[in-house]
Amino acid sequence: MSEDAEDSTVSRAQRMFGTLAPKLASLTDDVLFGDVWERPALSPRDRSLITVAALVALCRENQLPGHFSRALDNGVQQEELVEIITHLAFYAGWPNAVTAIATLETVLGQENADELT
Repeated sequence: MSEDAEDSTVSRAQRMFGTLAPKLASLTDDVLFGDVWERPALSPRDRSLITVAALVALCRENQLPGHFSRALDNGVQQEELVEIITHLAFYAGWPNAVTAIATLETVLGQENADELT
């Protein structure tokens, strides 16, 4: 089996912290993304909007890149992400918004670079 094929079967949580905390990785995969994110009452797009807003408000900069990418994959537009951050600047604090914009800029740069390769 090639390394790429093996990597596709290993979740992001398993790659990030599965060796150190396998149960946390399993709960992340099975409960958070396998159950909570799949509940039918909200669309994946709506869940991404809510999650991004919460992460910006709480200034969770380690989780923002992955959820910005997920939001884009779930149909949230770049302009909408910028507007969420701008709106939250007045409710969650200017420093949180500035951190989120810088993170989004990095993610968008990576997404654009990935599209070119």
